Amino acid sequence: MFIQTLITGLAIGGIYALMAVGYSLVFSVLNFSNFAYGSIIMLGAYIGYYSLTQLGLPVPLAVLGSILGAAFLAYLNEKLAYSTLRKRNASSLFFMISAMGTAIFLENLVYATIGSRFYAFPEVLTRDNITIFGTSMGMLDVFAIVFSFIAIYALHYFLQNTKLGIAIRAASYDAQVSQLNGVNINKLVSLVFVLAGALAGISGVFLGMKYMVYPTMGWITNKAYIAAVIGGLGSLPGAVAGGLILGVLETFVSAYVSSVIRDVFSFSLLIVLLLILPAGLFGKYLEEKV
Repeated sequence: MFIQTLITGLAIGGIYALMAVGYSLVFSVLNFSNFAYGSIIMLGAYIGYYSLTQLGLPVPLAVLGSILGAAFLAYLNEKLAYSTLRKRNASSLFFMISAMGTAIFLENLVYATIGSRFYAFPEVLTRDNITIFGTSMGMLDVFAIVFSFIAIYALHYFLQNTKLGIAIRAASYDAQVSQLNGVNINKLVSLVFVLAGALAGISGVFLGMKYMVYPTMGWITNKAYIAAVIGGLGSLPGAVAGGLILGVLETFVSAYVSSVIRDVFSFSLLIVLLLILPAGLFGKYLEEKV
């Protein structure tokens, strides 16, 4: 029971980590929380669902389609909702208002075009189980853990070992200085949103497979936001750690206490952590002196 609960928690935590990394990636460069990210995840889930059911694609191609589709939607999101604000040097508040407006628009667009029905992914991975140390575990959970860590490691390798990755890291420290040193900030921001969108596509497929696909499913990214805050907004290692911690703790609370208080526990944990560690586990305290 303990191992099975731990595996389930790591699977959910891996999905949270993917979403939290997408949040933190945007926050690290633009210094605002992209609340429209949940809608991109929701649309990625719909792309994966229709790729499997309507187009009849195998799971790898459906996941790839969701990644590419969500990445393109995230690119459009930046160009239509944030690009003009960036050029006008608007404050973070205006970015957040635009993000919330975009989220509401996309959610209602799905209501108007697809409807409010709940859709279940075909039972491709959910029917299979494997046994490890006498414990039966769902193939979907194992696959989610493995694929999530591969995606996060690939992003980490990209940021650490490529010129574009180094440029993103430099811009996260100081975008103006990076621009003075020849970095094209406009292209760099577009790349950041594409990368975050790709992670959103993976998250959307796994969320759809584990739960259901519906227009308001993007609000589950509130948990990813909690995970990002736990780890420290803007810190990618913190986002991973925060996602795993939140996923495991939530699962154990649901299994050993009650699933009814799972959300209460998550938000209570956020409040307590902000009181004790306002910058999160891996966040940095910055102080401006005049």
